[in-house]
Amino acid sequence: MDKPHRLSGARNGDFSEEERAAVYRAIFERRDVRDKFLPTPIPDAVLSRLLTAAHHAGSVGFMQPWNFVVVREAKTKRAVKRLFTRANDKAAAKYRGERGALYRRLKLEGIEEAPVSLCVTCSRQRGGRHVLGRSTVPETDLYSTCCAIQNLWLAARAEGIGVGWVSILDHEALKLVLGIPRPIKVVAYLCLGYVSEFARRPDLEQAGWRRRLPLDQLVYHEQWGTREETEAG
Repeated sequence: MDKPHRLSGARNGDFSEEERAAVYRAIFERRDVRDKFLPTPIPDAVLSRLLTAAHHAGSVGFMQPWNFVVVREAKTKRAVKRLFTRANDKAAAKYRGERGALYRRLKLEGIEEAPVSLCVTCSRQRGGRHVLGRSTVPETDLYSTCCAIQNLWLAARAEGIGVGWVSILDHEALKLVLGIPRPIKVVAYLCLGYVSEFARRPDLEQAGWRRRLPLDQLVYHEQWGTREETEAG
């Protein structure tokens, strides 16, 4: 496993303007990738860097509840694809008319196309019964695991690797395919690979499924529902 990135020599660990720009670029250009995967293998050293980035996510009580199952074999991917197909057929039945037709045209996974799949899990018993900071909000272990996923996603974008989250899966059936013990919680099944291009906008936005909400509609001040008053011009 690669060593973690060392802090820069800048005063107080400050980022340069170029470094700050790179961080925001990775955030804004991150995409949920479902197609355009290339067959190019991901080198072990690069995958190691991505997993190291994930493992350096923040976690409540320093619990580090995550595990990562790396999947490369075509046989395993085919088994997971069958799970997706069954779940997707059920999901598609919930939509009618134009919405249903649009849903069926959407590309929602790249399980067999992507060179690597990654199942991210959460061990909810890790750290024992009393984990610092978790007593009032037990779900913080799941939230922490999502932070690890986001770390990996941003690092992957910086490496030129696309990531797609396959959420249309029966996780209990997925556990059987991957041999995951019953007490372990599956959080995400991700498809990873180099891509021919990154879309300028999210796929679902381009397809007309949903639009990005304006930020000013989502931010309140001091109390729920209270928006900041703008100064008169």
